[in-house]
Amino acid sequence: MSVLIRKFKLPTGMMKEERIDEPDRIERYMQFFDREGKAKLEAGQKVFIDKDEWQLLED
Repeated sequence: MSVLIRKFKLPTGMMKEERIDEPDRIERYMQFFDREGKAKLEAGQKVFIDKDEWQLLED
């Protein structure tokens, strides 16, 4: 099962982490990435969009 992790900073300056494990939501978020970004995620690397950090982990 895959888990997509999104780390982002709140306007208050506090860091927050969101763990997305629903396949439908992961599929929807993967549309945000270009081909290069998807390849990096599938390799387990971190990808940045604006100020958000994304990482796809496979179990």
